[in-house]
Amino acid sequence: MTYNHLKQRLDAGEVVIMDGGTGTELQRRGASMDPAAWCGPATLRSEKLLTEIHADYIAAGAEIVTANTFASSRLMLSRAGYGEQVEEINRRAVEAALRARDEASGGASVAVAGSLSHMVPMAEGTMVVDPGKRPDDAETAAAFHESAQILAATGCDLIILEMMYHPERTRLVLNAALATGLPVWFGLSARKVKDGTLATYHRPEELPLDEVAALIPGQGVDAAGVMHSGAELMVEALQTVRLHFDGPTMVYPDSGYFEMPDWRFVDVITPERFEDFCREWIASGVQILGGCCGLTVAHVRAAVRARDSAV
Repeated sequence: MTYNHLKQRLDAGEVVIMDGGTGTELQRRGASMDPAAWCGPATLRSEKLLTEIHADYIAAGAEIVTANTFASSRLMLSRAGYGEQVEEINRRAVEAALRARDEASGGASVAVAGSLSHMVPMAEGTMVVDPGKRPDDAETAAAFHESAQILAATGCDLIILEMMYHPERTRLVLNAALATGLPVWFGLSARKVKDGTLATYHRPEELPLDEVAALIPGQGVDAAGVMHSGAELMVEALQTVRLHFDGPTMVYPDSGYFEMPDWRFVDVITPERFEDFCREWIASGVQILGGCCGLTVAHVRAAVRARDSAV
């Protein structure tokens, strides 16, 4: 019922509000990050804090909260020594979001999204894929399928594909999400390269953003947009998305950058500047607003103000 109501609002042209960053907010509030698996294992150690973060986002006006499952596939957790706890970590992450929703005033209208990325092990202390730890396609597909099935079984209302930038892994994780039968949203990530064009977040190759946007299927995806990318890129990147998708669009940028090896996010946009961007995005037709890494409860409040002032 929660998701059906949300979809009805989107079909009616309304603007809805997502939460802000989860992993970076855990770190900002004192949770320790794993050098190999970032925020995934933090669910085990900081479940109460995680629930509080979801509750704070809901109180700020978020209508979709995202479970802390972005970096919790078997590919990531096994590298960090948590291979036997994949189901537990993902399940408890979803349960923390559901608990916050169930305990919140007005929470019945809040949707809980499972985050599904195509993240694979990074070289320790970097944001670069570790070539010696890169899994083959069969292992990757199995891990994505396992994660998606856990999210569906634990009670997520929808799955958000987050930070899509690698074409082959995007195909694999998209298939895993669609196989659950849950509603799927598609979030790709962009960066500007030296010639001024937009590429996917993939490094070191410069893949045109269109290569990933073209993978958004004509059926099965309810919303698509750009996330974990600079706020200043959103309008231009959405033009590429709209060449391949004519449904509701979403933006939820990151801001700043990670300081490794502690995964600390710094140099974040002010809520006031973010509010200005939100007004611009709403004027361009965006219907789903939120924040990714670095963005906080204050930024969600800013998105709500922008939405309410546009009505």
